[in-house]
Amino acid sequence: MAPPEDGTEFTEEVKAAEAEKKPISTIVFVIAMQSEALPLVNRFQLTEDPDSLFPKGCPWVRYHGTYEDLHINLIWPGKDPVWGVDNVGTISASLVTYASIQALKPDLIVNAGTCGGFKAKGACIRDVFLVSEVAFHDRRIPIPVFDQYGVGARRTCSTPNLLQKLNLKSGKLSTGDSLDMSPQDEASIIANDATIKDMEGAAVAYAAGLFSVPTIFVKAVTDLVDGDKPTTEEFIENLGAVTAALDQTLANIMDFISGKCLSEL
Repeated sequence: MAPPEDGTEFTEEVKAAEAEKKPISTIVFVIAMQSEALPLVNRFQLTEDPDSLFPKGCPWVRYHGTYEDLHINLIWPGKDPVWGVDNVGTISASLVTYASIQALKPDLIVNAGTCGGFKAKGACIRDVFLVSEVAFHDRRIPIPVFDQYGVGARRTCSTPNLLQKLNLKSGKLSTGDSLDMSPQDEASIIANDATIKDMEGAAVAYAAGLFSVPTIFVKAVTDLVDGDKPTTEEFIENLGAVTAALDQTLANIMDFISGKCLSEL
């Protein structure tokens, strides 16, 4: 499409339509835990960036490389400088997503990781979900309109062909900053009609939404929140096997995406 003859700029709608027809080139993965990220780093032989793109003092790590015609960037928030653990949760997720968009201008963001699932909604250990909608379950603001802002429900990038081709499960994701689930959280998760819960997804969606960057969410179930085993015990027990299943699914997704534009997903 040629620019308008009168010199006016394209509207955001026109830009978005053009992006839909452009082959996907630059992908940013946002992955919270090193144990979730390293299998993908090894599979695609990604290289850690020795000179950080990010502000001095940020522990965030970028791995990058190419696969077929895709430029892959994997962003791991690194480890907390005080406690030495992975920077999980909504704050790090939103910050690294924002910074990655500014530095890399991705065509597509993929937030991948593990999650808890609800067997009452059909989730099983090792299931991999392609998320249809995200929302928060721990931002309770009981004031008109602020209540909806707190939940922050939004649709994800539509990927019907990807969903069908890889035969993945689809479901809604609810995000909060705690691994466990309080009664208040449970009520909110039920209200969100969520099948799975995590600690990053809705925060990534919020930051990506500010700049209209298409985002998909790929989540693998490590524990059943409404199951018989304690969440922490089940998460640790299944993390290795579930991470392997997630890695394979992400590889299949890369094969599917290569050479395609957003409208073909």
